[in-house]
Amino acid sequence: MDLSSAARRNLKPRGARPILVEKFDKAKLRQQLTPMQYDVCVNKGTERPFTGEFWNNHDPGVYTCVVCGRDLFASDTKYDSGTGWPSFWAPARKESVDEKEDRSLFMRRTEVECANCGSHLGHVFDDGPKPTGLRYCINSASLKFRRG
Repeated sequence: MDLSSAARRNLKPRGARPILVEKFDKAKLRQQLTPMQYDVCVNKGTERPFTGEFWNNHDPGVYTCVVCGRDLFASDTKYDSGTGWPSFWAPARKESVDEKEDRSLFMRRTEVECANCGSHLGHVFDDGPKPTGLRYCINSASLKFRRG
């Protein structure tokens, strides 16, 4: 059984506790993910701007978690922020992502994680467009894209 099918079966139903990325077998994750995906999702790394697969993607569809497959962001909330990372003004559903304080790199930011598996996605800032004023700045390496 591969991790992706196991992860899909473990998607968090309402009221259930998530299965965190820290709980996954690291060797299996290293096999499933590219080195960049592993660094971003598990080690909370960041890809270089303008290098990720989805920063300039304008196709309609849904962006999902590369680790567990949960729907995270819809293409109709994606916009060009000029930062070189995929940017969204809202998640697909508020409960799709978790936000927590990040004080790394001598900064105070809000980290964004997959609410289902805890995979690191990126950060959210309050300099986005209307209607929310938010900019979810997300690493392409943490995402898969489903057209439609």
